[in-house]
Amino acid sequence: MQAKPTSHDTIIEHLNGSSNGHAHANDHASAAVNGATGEAQAARAGVNGHARMAPSGHAEPQGEGSAATALAEQVRRKLEERTATIGVLGLGYVGVPLIMAFAAQNFKTIGFDPNARLVEGLQSGQSHIEDIPSQDVAQARQGDRFRATSDFSLLAECDVAIICVPTPLNTTRDPDLAYVESASESVAKYLHAGQIVVLESTTYPGTTNEVVRPILERGGLRAGQDFFLAFSPERIDPGNVDFPVHKVPKVVGGHDALSSELAMLLYSTVVLQPVAVSSTQAAELTKLLENIFRCVNIALVNEMTMLCDRMGIDIWEVIDAAATKPYGFTKFLPGPGLGGHCIPIDPFYLSWKAREFGFQTSFIELAGEVNSAMPRFVIDKIMRALNDESRAMRGAKIGLLGMSYKANVGDVRESPSLRVAELLHELGAELEFFDPHVASAQLFHGTPRAFKIEGGSLEDVLACDCVVLLTNHRAYNYEQIAQQAAVIIDTRNAFKSIQNPRARIIKL
Repeated sequence: MQAKPTSHDTIIEHLNGSSNGHAHANDHASAAVNGATGEAQAARAGVNGHARMAPSGHAEPQGEGSAATALAEQVRRKLEERTATIGVLGLGYVGVPLIMAFAAQNFKTIGFDPNARLVEGLQSGQSHIEDIPSQDVAQARQGDRFRATSDFSLLAECDVAIICVPTPLNTTRDPDLAYVESASESVAKYLHAGQIVVLESTTYPGTTNEVVRPILERGGLRAGQDFFLAFSPERIDPGNVDFPVHKVPKVVGGHDALSSELAMLLYSTVVLQPVAVSSTQAAELTKLLENIFRCVNIALVNEMTMLCDRMGIDIWEVIDAAATKPYGFTKFLPGPGLGGHCIPIDPFYLSWKAREFGFQTSFIELAGEVNSAMPRFVIDKIMRALNDESRAMRGAKIGLLGMSYKANVGDVRESPSLRVAELLHELGAELEFFDPHVASAQLFHGTPRAFKIEGGSLEDVLACDCVVLLTNHRAYNYEQIAQQAAVIIDTRNAFKSIQNPRARIIKL
């Protein structure tokens, strides 16, 4: 698939309705781009007259002859001719699919990551991301369209630097931007005239302008004049084969008009529908709204699940019935809790930023509380099931099916399965788990109590006093499980179609 670039005129029309203190020149950039650096600095000094000030406090480019416009034209030509070198910082679930998308469009790409083992694997043509076949990586390597490295000095060769690093929470549940700041420092050290820098990491509104931009500008180059800055939130859904990178619309917000134009052109080479918004802040908030929308609606069905449990009503039946309405209802499903890199974290980023404006995001925070309570609700289900068998939790053997946060992937980030396992351990249960995508799991991560549990066999799990289905992987034979286990806690309604099971199946 060859994504059709968006024309310069179309983009403009749409947009209108270092640590060392010095930027290193890109030895591989054209002479015209490097020469324009001096023009840009002269323009800032007022050689080209009095510059009009943008809302950001930076001078806007002055007409077609400005240094910024000249730089933009050089970059535009490279993008259109596929001669630009694309650098991606962070080779995880976001970075690898993105860089492979650029490599597939015949761009030369360089992936940066401090993890030497990860880099070595990619260099040998092996993918650690389930959605990306190793064959794709190997072909990109053989075609000299991709390389992975831990040598960040190679950023000097990149016309584009895209930051795709984690944005976790710290121990007090506040935003932790250490990875973003570190990546920005690396880019700043080798920043050069005409370079496009894009942040894709999910974060609070203002991060690009308030955190990333000041780091990049320490060497004297200015966003919108000497280099171009934008935010474009990632929209990667691990395991979703129906929506690879090129099929998902890409929201783009630039620091200024030229940055927006170039970032839109950049992404138009790999996605079918880039979508421009007015600012980096608008793009940042767009990503948060997408995930908070899911968080709040999942919290609603989770709360309804706990109520239905007391009322003796099947929540799954109710949801299926409500979903027959052809308008005004979106189907969300309950589960053992929220997982992944977005939904359990993103609401806290917005709540934290909202406090700066004296605003309390009560609705969002309440949704977080409801979702966080679901692992304990699962524990309560297990305890009641054991009680019916005259068994205590302490010493009971509990088998867990699925440790990843969603079906058919091995991603355990923020997985509710881990929290369920931790609570069971605290209550004295003996644990077994089986997950075809996960070999081992770290419990109590980042604390003195941290330890690793190793996955066992399906037979070991099914022999336990109680089996808990936490992740509904496609690979499971649900008929077999239902006939071999004694008691099953089904948190995903995966056994709804099983006829005459041997096991006593208890829905969430």
